[in-house]
Amino acid sequence: MTQSTKSPKTKPESLSQLNPKCAGIDVGAAELFVCIAKNSSEQEVRSFSTFTADIKLMIQWLKKNKIVSVAMESTGVYWIPPYEFLEEAGFEVLLVNARFFKAVPGRKTDVQDCQWIQQLHSYGLLRGSFRPTNEIVALRSYVRQRSRLFECAGTQVQLMHKSLTLMNIQLNHAISDITGLSGMNIIKAILQGQRDPKALAELCAGRCRKNKDLIAKALEGNYREEHVFALEQAYEGYEFFHNQIVKCEQAIQKILEFIQLESIEKAQDDSRNRVVKIEESEITLHSKKKCAIKKSYNRSPYSFNAVDAIRKVTKADLTTIPGIDVNTGMKILSEIGTDMSCWRSAKAFASWLGLCPGNKISGGKVLSSRTKPSDNKAAQALRMAAASLYKSNCYIGAFFRRMRARLGAPKAITAVAHKLAKILYRMLLTGENYRELGENYFEQQYQKKILENLKRRAKEMGYALAPMPKEDCI
Repeated sequence: MTQSTKSPKTKPESLSQLNPKCAGIDVGAAELFVCIAKNSSEQEVRSFSTFTADIKLMIQWLKKNKIVSVAMESTGVYWIPPYEFLEEAGFEVLLVNARFFKAVPGRKTDVQDCQWIQQLHSYGLLRGSFRPTNEIVALRSYVRQRSRLFECAGTQVQLMHKSLTLMNIQLNHAISDITGLSGMNIIKAILQGQRDPKALAELCAGRCRKNKDLIAKALEGNYREEHVFALEQAYEGYEFFHNQIVKCEQAIQKILEFIQLESIEKAQDDSRNRVVKIEESEITLHSKKKCAIKKSYNRSPYSFNAVDAIRKVTKADLTTIPGIDVNTGMKILSEIGTDMSCWRSAKAFASWLGLCPGNKISGGKVLSSRTKPSDNKAAQALRMAAASLYKSNCYIGAFFRRMRARLGAPKAITAVAHKLAKILYRMLLTGENYRELGENYFEQQYQKKILENLKRRAKEMGYALAPMPKEDCI
């Protein structure tokens, strides 16, 4: 019989603090709860109002306690002002996704939240979310504002449709778009007092497919004063928002020129050490793709040459990628910028966009492979670009049709958007344009892959796959 001896209990070593001089902030709409570490075992929590004067007092308090790094959770848009103030004050600021630390039970108050953020950050367990440079942040604000203005202008178009319908003017059945050249000419004439259907029908442009007699018949209506007034209000609102869009595009052009100037200066500074001369052709690059011009009846394009502006900033022409036009390229550029070093690989970039399948596995069984929910604007733009490639005679179009037949449309769109994201990552990293391989190349590669799989399966079963004679082929 052997005698068992109990080993003495040893206290487990505690985690070493990587960021002892750090703070955690729980952001609210009206109040900020800030936690700092006084020593290794004591924390101090203070609350500050979200007024600018109180945020400056918070910064003074943090500097007084020699705080270097700050972590805060992202809550709506409330985090933006304190984040910008702290960044301008010289702090290292980490914006953390709340779902990374909200799963801990028992921490439901604002004080406990900021204490938990500070504790995790002191141990180096928090990862900051992606935040582009200040210039890209400004560009993103302008591009998003432009999109919102287009939505407001679209609302005014709906109101014009409603006013015309109330007057029983069936203009939408006579022409395809009431905001086109013919539609706007007719609406202007109605607002100026013209009521003769034939005279209004003569204002249609030459490209109008409908017969002018049919158009005149559609323009005979009940021009009540209140409906004409509502039409005038909607038309003026439509013009107002598009004038605002032009001003927004001027701001976008200025910020793009500033980003381009900074990139040139940076390249010149780097070339001093490498003795590399910057040619004039590298500064004034022009894209082969034509840029649509903004007109009174086609207002979706930019008021400047956006293709060249994007090309000068990114060095690679994003519009060479199938499905990505100027508007999509501008949205992507404003959301992610040009610095791809923020992601370690193309796969990490696609995962950040939310375009990778999930890996929820338990007991060796895949429970779910759905992509994570995300409202990433760049991912939405890539999905829209992917959905437009169903009938495209290109390599990615052929890939989309194969995936759609096998997985269905929603999953195929995500798969194609994932492929576009990886192409975009490599283009921005290397500065090279996209090279189209063609639909036939994809089919050849697909058949080659099927043949290799058949040979492998035959070898596993003890057989050899041999080609049939040509005379026996059907």
